[in-house]
Amino acid sequence: MKGEQDTAPQSTPPPADNYMALVLLVDDQVMICEAVRRMLANQSDIDFHYCTDPLEALSVADRVKPTVILQDLVMPGIDGMELVRHYRQNAPTHSVPVIVLSTKDDPVIKSEAFQAGANDYLVKLPDRVELIARIRYHTRAYLDHVQRDEAYRALRESQRQLMRVNLELERLTRIDGLTGLGNRRYFDEYLAAEWRRGLRNRAAISVLMIDVDNFKRYNDAYGHLAGDEVLKQVSSVLQAGANRSTDLAARYGGEEFVIVLTDVTPAGASVVAQRIAQGVRDLAIPHGEGKVTVSIGVATMIPGGDPDELVNAADLALFRAKAAGRDCIVLHEPSADSGSADSQTQGEA
Repeated sequence: MKGEQDTAPQSTPPPADNYMALVLLVDDQVMICEAVRRMLANQSDIDFHYCTDPLEALSVADRVKPTVILQDLVMPGIDGMELVRHYRQNAPTHSVPVIVLSTKDDPVIKSEAFQAGANDYLVKLPDRVELIARIRYHTRAYLDHVQRDEAYRALRESQRQLMRVNLELERLTRIDGLTGLGNRRYFDEYLAAEWRRGLRNRAAISVLMIDVDNFKRYNDAYGHLAGDEVLKQVSSVLQAGANRSTDLAARYGGEEFVIVLTDVTPAGASVVAQRIAQGVRDLAIPHGEGKVTVSIGVATMIPGGDPDELVNAADLALFRAKAAGRDCIVLHEPSADSGSADSQTQGEA
C-alpha cells in the first residue's frame, strides 16, 4: 500500500539529473513505516510506498516497480534474509537494490545479508540525511544499470537485425534469381573450397556440366517466358538429383548448369547424371517433334592441380555429348588422353 504524502510546499529541489526514486519499505511495524515516510516526505524526487505483510512483498514490488527496497530483517511469517534471496530469484526484482534494516550493527549479520544479495545495510532507524543519500545513490546506480541494459539490448537487437540483413544479402549474392540454384560465383567458391579439402584428404570430386538441348530453338518457338519456366523445371530436377548435403547444383550461365559431387566414384557420378537426364525426360515438356532433354558431361578427379582442370574436363565431355547427338551422357576418363575414348551413355531419342 502507498504511504501518505505531505502536501506542503517542497523545500528541497530534485537533483540536477532528475533521477526519480521509488522506495518500497517492507516492515511489519506500521510505526517504522510512518517514521520513514516522514523522513522522506519533503523530497520531491522520492516517491514512497510501504508493505506491512512480508508475504506480499514480492507481489507489491512487482506492481510498484521500486528503484530501492528497504527491507527489515525480523518479521513474522518469513525470515528477512530469505525474502532478500527471493528478490534475487524474482526476475522483476533481480537487480533492484536492497537496503537491509536491522536493529543490530553486527558484522556477522551484515555478512549474511550481503551474501543473501543485499546491496547495503543500515541500523534502524537510520539518520535521515544518510538514508536519503543512500536512496539517491542506489537509485542512480540502478537506473543507470537499467538504461545500460536497455541500450545494450537495443544494440544487440540492432546487431542481430544487421546480421540477418547481411546474411540475406550474402545469400542473394550466391543465388541465381531465376532458378534458386547457386550462381556462378557460388559454384567457383564452393569448388575451390572442396578442391582444397580434397587436396588434404585425397577425396575425389566430380563435376557434371549440363546443357538444355536446343534451348535457343525452344525460346524462338515458345518465347522467353516459356523458356524461363523450362529452366526452373530443369533446376528442380537438378536440385532433387544433387540431394546430399555436400552436393551443389548451380546455374553456370544461360541454359547451362553444373553440379559438384564430393567423395563419389566415377560410377556414382554416372548414376547421378543418369537420374538427372531421366528426370528431365520425365518432365515431358514438348519441344518441336519431341520433348526437352539435356546433355551431360561428367568428370571425376582426385585434386592435385587446379580445379579448372576438372571443369574443363567436364566441359569437354559435355561438348562430346552434344556432338554425339544430344540427350546423352559422356564420362571423361583420364585414360582418354592416352588414346581411349570417353565413355558414352546414349539417352532415349
